Amino acid sequence: MARIGLLSMSDGRDFVARDIADHVGESTRVLAEVLRAEGHEVVVARETIWTNELATAEARWVAAHQPDLTIFNYSVWAFPHFTMLAADATPGPLLLVGNIDPQYPGMVGMLAGGGALDQVGRVHARVWGDPADIKDRILTQVRAATAVRRLRGSTFGRIGGRPMGMYTAVGNTDQWMRQFGVDVEEIDQWEIVRRAEKADAARVAAGRAWLEKHGNVHYDGDRLTPELLERQIRSYYAMRELIEEWNLDFSGIKGQPELTTHFTTMDVTEAFLNDPYDWEGAKETHVTATEADMDGALTMQILKLLSGDPVLFADVRHYHAAKDVWDLCNSGQHATWYAARSADPAENLARTHFHPEVFYFPAGGASVHHLAAPGEATFARLTRHDGRYRMHVMRGAFEQYDEATNEAMMRQSTYEWPHAFARLRVGADEFLSRFGANHIHAVPGEYVAELRAVCELLDVDFDGFGDVS
Repeated sequence: MARIGLLSMSDGRDFVARDIADHVGESTRVLAEVLRAEGHEVVVARETIWTNELATAEARWVAAHQPDLTIFNYSVWAFPHFTMLAADATPGPLLLVGNIDPQYPGMVGMLAGGGALDQVGRVHARVWGDPADIKDRILTQVRAATAVRRLRGSTFGRIGGRPMGMYTAVGNTDQWMRQFGVDVEEIDQWEIVRRAEKADAARVAAGRAWLEKHGNVHYDGDRLTPELLERQIRSYYAMRELIEEWNLDFSGIKGQPELTTHFTTMDVTEAFLNDPYDWEGAKETHVTATEADMDGALTMQILKLLSGDPVLFADVRHYHAAKDVWDLCNSGQHATWYAARSADPAENLARTHFHPEVFYFPAGGASVHHLAAPGEATFARLTRHDGRYRMHVMRGAFEQYDEATNEAMMRQSTYEWPHAFARLRVGADEFLSRFGANHIHAVPGEYVAELRAVCELLDVDFDGFGDVS
């Protein structure tokens, strides 16, 4: 649910404002009801704006309720300076909504007000038409603005430093605060090791029993033992403790090479932090990026705030040219929810295997293996070009084939890790020549319009691939 501010603009002549008051009032009521019917809270200004004094006073009153998005409604011609004064008192995202009516030229008022905002560089969006007809376009802006407002003031927990020399995994903390309003809390990986030793033994044992019951655990007596699986569960509790203690909103764990060589992998920890459940029941997802990938985690957090779903993190591991399909695969990271995309954890875990870790990770532990369930998805990744942020965006879908084909394709890379066969709606040449990272992220559904709006609000360049322009 979002909180939406609503101010309606009118004519500055007292005799005109009086005669059109009922029309403006009805327009305001209809728009507010459309939004409330979608479950949102709407804070309506106490009076219609028809004087400069009201423009400032009512905008300040609405702003005091801290809306995620403020809508300026134009159902009639409105003096443009009311828009400017109200916008000056409105600190958050702004949407102008205009009618299309030859008798009451709200469209003219919206264009005049929007043009004035352009002249001073105030970012805003515009939607026009009957509220019932443009509801989806308005809700796109609501979702984008809500994501941006909830991103600002959040804290990212960076556990460990730069992994394996990866420049694309490290962001500038000053830039993050200035552009996104996100603080970065630096925490040493030793905190996971130290706190894991103190995790409650009964809770850890219960977690292992749950995984053994609902998942497919393949102990080998060497790289994966009950003790190593419990060490991974202990690491999960250590991260939960850090998240609560430091009030972290999303996180990233370096992992390689210190933990993966000398302690255990973070695969189980990362998978279940990203899941909407664990062995103790339903919970909120906590975006956690492997290799402490800051821009990856930021992309994931935006996608989570837009969709509410777990977000995929993966390497662009392999391209199956014969099928025009990519294998998105990385150690850990894929929430087990992706195995079946079911609200029932048991259904997802039945398709999830916990294999012994591979030679890259001598400390051992369980690899979280499954194949992402099929369905349409939106793929995205924040990258930087000469220091400026851009958002790569493309459409695609996850696919599965017959069991033999699935197995054969997964075994061409690292079988033990989670896989997602993705058909991207962009040519391989364009993708490989332009994509600015080795990690990619995705969420089920269509969120291209929302990501475009988020980029406008965050001063990020929108960079569409394939059929996304």
